[in-house]
This record gives sequence, C-alpha cells and structure tokens, in this order.
Amino acid sequence: MGIDSRRAVTGAATALLLCFVTAGAAAAEDGPSDGTAMSADQTTDVNDRQGWEDSTDQPLNEKAPTMCDTPSTWYRITSKKAYHIPSWWNGTKYKDGPGGTMTVSVTTGGTISGDVTGTGEFVAKGVIFEAKASVSVKIGASVSVSAGHTYSRAIGRNKYGHLQYGSWGYKLTWKRYRSGSGSNCGGVEIGHGSATLPTSETGWKYWETSS
Repeated sequence: MGIDSRRAVTGAATALLLCFVTAGAAAAEDGPSDGTAMSADQTTDVNDRQGWEDSTDQPLNEKAPTMCDTPSTWYRITSKKAYHIPSWWNGTKYKDGPGGTMTVSVTTGGTISGDVTGTGEFVAKGVIFEAKASVSVKIGASVSVSAGHTYSRAIGRNKYGHLQYGSWGYKLTWKRYRSGSGSNCGGVEIGHGSATLPTSETGWKYWETSS
C-alpha cells in the first residue's frame, strides 16, 4: 500500500482501515454488472421468428479473468449468435406455392444434437455447461422433437414458401483457460473453438423464394 515518508507516522489502525477500503473498492470493480446478462427468454413466439437470427456474432468479454482462488481451469464464451438449428430428417421441411397457404406439421420425431469443435484441451460438456450458465439456461446438448406441432402460413403472391422445423439455438465461440504458475494468477489459454447448441425451444422457420 505505498505510503511515503511524510505519512510514515500514520497509526496501524488507520493503515488497516485503508487496506479494508481498498479491498472493498477492488471487489466492487471486479463484479459483473446486471446489464450484461443474456437470456433467450426475451422472445416468446417459437414459430416463424422473422429476423431472429443475428447477422453477425455478438462479442462477449474475452478478457481472461484472474482465478487464483478458483478452479485451475475454466471456460469462457467469447461470442454468441442466435441461430435456428434445423431438424434434417424427413417430415420436418416443406415447400409450397406459388402463393396460397401452406399448413404443415412434424410427421416424424427425432433428436436435434449440438456440435462442439475446437483445438487444444477441452471437453464438450464443459463448453455446454458454461454456455448454459452465461448465455441461456435453455441450452443443452440435444433436444427431442415429437410428431405434431401443426402450423399454417400465408405465402406471398407469386412466391414459394418454405417451412423448416428446428431449435431456436445459438452459434458460439469459446475459450478454455488455465491458471498461471507460481504467483501468476492470470489465465493462460489452452483451448478454443466453436459450438452450435440447441435450446429447449423448437418451432418452424419460414422464408420465401421466387422459384
């Protein structure tokens, strides 16, 4: 706590009080603000979310935290992008037109699974756990789809309509860190990669084409 020679006579009780004040200020600066919280709960309509997918990645805090008094390795989600993950089996994708109205339903159930890729040291379930904690509690390794969920949509004049069933999930990038050795508690990157993860929200995505 650098005290110069002019303040050398300061009592031990005053010095101790200054230490407590400094430590309290540092803790307040390190804590996350409520404004950074993210959740998929901001949308309620699971069908046909026009413009729901993000056009670009939304970068998150990539600064490696200091973790001297926490586990020696940890994950950090560095960016997220809303993404409709399609169910590619038969009975979940339709095209109709030109014009008119299309009414569809899921005719075959199945599972939409997530995908985690990367380099260096990582475990897929560790990435999923961090994404669930920092992006959305609805994220999981997979989501089951049951037959049903009928949906109708009017098609634009002279246009062809497309409906694809899937999960309103996320594309993410991630990094894994390890605590530095000795007195160095800064994070050292030991792995990084990307992931496409579904959420428990499923529904139809609609778009139109000219042919």
